[in-house]
Amino acid sequence: MSESRNIQAGARYDVVVLGAGPAGTNVADRARAAGLSVAVVERELVGGDCAYWACVPSKALLRPVIALADARRVDGARQAVSGQVDADGVFARRNRSVRDWDDTRQALFLKSIGADLFRGHGRLYGPRRVSVSRDDGTRQTLTARHAVAVATGSRPALPDIPGIAEARPWTNREGTDSSSVPARLAIIGGGGVGIEMATLWQGLGSQVTLLVRRRLIPRMEPFAGELVAQGLKKAGADVRAGVQVTALHRPDPRGPVTLAFDDGGQLEADEVLCATGRTPATDDIGLDTVGLTPGSWLDVDTTCLVQGVDDHWLYALGDVNHRALLTHQGKYQARTAGDAIGARAAGRPLDDTPWGDHATTADEHAVPQVFFSDPEAAAVGLNAEQAERAGYRIKTVDLDFDAAQGANLYADGYQGHARLVVDLDREVLVGATFVGPGVSELLHSATIAVSGEIPLKRLRHAVAPFPTISEIWLFLLAAYQRDSERACQPNG
Repeated sequence: MSESRNIQAGARYDVVVLGAGPAGTNVADRARAAGLSVAVVERELVGGDCAYWACVPSKALLRPVIALADARRVDGARQAVSGQVDADGVFARRNRSVRDWDDTRQALFLKSIGADLFRGHGRLYGPRRVSVSRDDGTRQTLTARHAVAVATGSRPALPDIPGIAEARPWTNREGTDSSSVPARLAIIGGGGVGIEMATLWQGLGSQVTLLVRRRLIPRMEPFAGELVAQGLKKAGADVRAGVQVTALHRPDPRGPVTLAFDDGGQLEADEVLCATGRTPATDDIGLDTVGLTPGSWLDVDTTCLVQGVDDHWLYALGDVNHRALLTHQGKYQARTAGDAIGARAAGRPLDDTPWGDHATTADEHAVPQVFFSDPEAAAVGLNAEQAERAGYRIKTVDLDFDAAQGANLYADGYQGHARLVVDLDREVLVGATFVGPGVSELLHSATIAVSGEIPLKRLRHAVAPFPTISEIWLFLLAAYQRDSERACQPNG
């Protein structure tokens, strides 16, 4: 493999990438496709958090839990199910999915595209220069002719709670790489990580208490959090909304943790998991050497070019730019930025108009997100409140999934809800939300409708196959059409 020990000191590349997670590897791939030489610097595992401590392992762990729940929702299969999920088998499945935390295959991908991998901690060292510090104490400086792309991601943000250091809480890392099941697990935070970890560990046998200051998954429609909370409670979890943790106490490092609440109450747990947001991994990458603030999110334009830096050379992709902290959006940004880097290097004009080849327009208008809880929650674009705040004149269309026979065949007594948010002036979708078993597979069709700004009159010609859950599209569009016709009638 072409790693740093095989490269001459002071090497020059067209592009230097800091971070080899999904965003970093994708921008490297697109820059190489443009004929540019590329160096990638990574201090941990090639593939990043997503591959080893987030998306991949969490879904590998969640799938057996959800599969068992799905079986129990189908008469005939329900009777064949006995016992609980086998935790050891689930952990073994997770280990296979992350290849036992071995990044050889990911590193070989970089080699296959012709990028050079440098193992070590990369820091900016002035304009267009990156210093790589290796574990053996040696350093090397790389120079970029055209661009440096920062793709260092984010890390868990721990809340400022007295006693948190003593409590040694889990984050998403411990939540996905642990191989023992705590008898009692308290989870602080009701966003995507919180509800997925609650679903997972309750399914593996923990008694989970989910503590939320306001409501679950607050960026989605309110009904999404309500249905997910119902699902967690049905599975046996204790969901407490409107609760604020004021202190943690763990005098014995191997003993339980006591959580104190603002109402004077307490809870004892064997482990505490904090799912309280993310902070940018930019505190030690030399931002101060180029006039930026260490530890800050990086403000970028639509091509992912960092603002406040002269001469069009510094890019920021993925979590670090805080546009959408989702793996698929980071990869989208990286592909777009890689193409922009290639165009600028070749002196070609950019198409950075909305939805152009060098614009990350979807970050603003069509961000899809899925939470693999039970039920699943999936959404794209704006929820109703966001759309109204943005100035759209909207109509919402709501239906329970039992309107679609495919849903009733998927699960006996299928429970779920769908909402479309329609821009009335253009008659296109600006948002969609689905909650229910298996709805994650509906989301890409909604994403195409939102990003493509497909008129609803045309969208009704996209025929949903019978009998599938996707038939809900037929009934949602028919409901919108009926309501529109009534509104046009005299005294309607």
